[in-house]
Amino acid sequence: MILVTGGARFIGSALIRQLLNDPGISVLNVDKLAYAGSRLNLSEVEDLPRYHFVQLDICERPDLEAVFQQFQPSQVMHLAAQSHVDRSIDAPGDFIHSNIVGSYQLLDCALGYYRSLKTAQQDQFRFLHVSTDEVYGSLNPQAPAFREGDAYQPNSPYAASKAASDHLALAWQRTYGLPVILSNCTNNYGPRQFPEKLIPVVILKALGGEPIPVYGRGDNIRDWLHVEDHVRALQLILQQGHIGERYNVGGRCEVSNLDLVERICAILDRLRPLEHGRQHRALVEFVRDRPGHDQRYAMDTGKLQTQLGWQPQYDFDSGLEQTVQWYLQHLDWCQQVSGSSRAGQRLGLLNPSER
Repeated sequence: MILVTGGARFIGSALIRQLLNDPGISVLNVDKLAYAGSRLNLSEVEDLPRYHFVQLDICERPDLEAVFQQFQPSQVMHLAAQSHVDRSIDAPGDFIHSNIVGSYQLLDCALGYYRSLKTAQQDQFRFLHVSTDEVYGSLNPQAPAFREGDAYQPNSPYAASKAASDHLALAWQRTYGLPVILSNCTNNYGPRQFPEKLIPVVILKALGGEPIPVYGRGDNIRDWLHVEDHVRALQLILQQGHIGERYNVGGRCEVSNLDLVERICAILDRLRPLEHGRQHRALVEFVRDRPGHDQRYAMDTGKLQTQLGWQPQYDFDSGLEQTVQWYLQHLDWCQQVSGSSRAGQRLGLLNPSER
């Protein structure tokens, strides 16, 4: 039984679907169902007897303890976090509460549970804390990629809150002996990513004939990782990673934001061409840059590759086209998960029939 926090969101739901491919694994999904979480993401596994869902805020300690006692998980994969940089700039307190306080409550609850286990169960127990490349800060264009031993230099409230939770996770391992492993990943992409993130924003804005916003000059660089490659890495780290270690996970695909937008526009030009030969690229609108906008992220994944044998399987161009096609075929999903939320209103999402 693996307890997954934040399992109703983009990466968490992909992870749960991956885990349940193994008939020997059961999953308990603990999710608050905040704005970016939806049970729609797991509709195909909802009826499996090996899948369990509990709607729960991990900051609520008594409820969390009750879940541990009821389900007796053998391992924990902690993905629950507020993760949107712009939201963290607008409301940093929410990120401090969810990402720092929530992680503390989960770690401390897991420790009490771990201490109650018999020796054989303790030997199997693992706590995988899933984090981000943003804790490392920003790279200049010529700098080598981030390595696991690099110093933390977070530049946004989101990144700072994740850095704090990373430090807590490793402190609970070193001080109390909780068997913690840490992972840090680059930008994920793929089906079912919440519509306020960059790739779905570009797709949906383009389909609506609306301006496609690009921060600054669009020269900020990100390393893109397909979500299916990420969750394969997470399962491998949980099973074979070394306690107390951290592993960087990246797609080895550095692309500027403007290049990414133009690639999506080119795909849409083929799949959903505009009238009169117009190109979607003409919809790009450069907007005022985000405060504290990191210039570049890149991950050195050598440790994960050499120690655990992981390699990304998705080619970025084909993975991006697959992703665009998925959104074109699931505009109803975008409407349902956004609903009347602030994100849905900000994106101006319409029913497909209204476009």
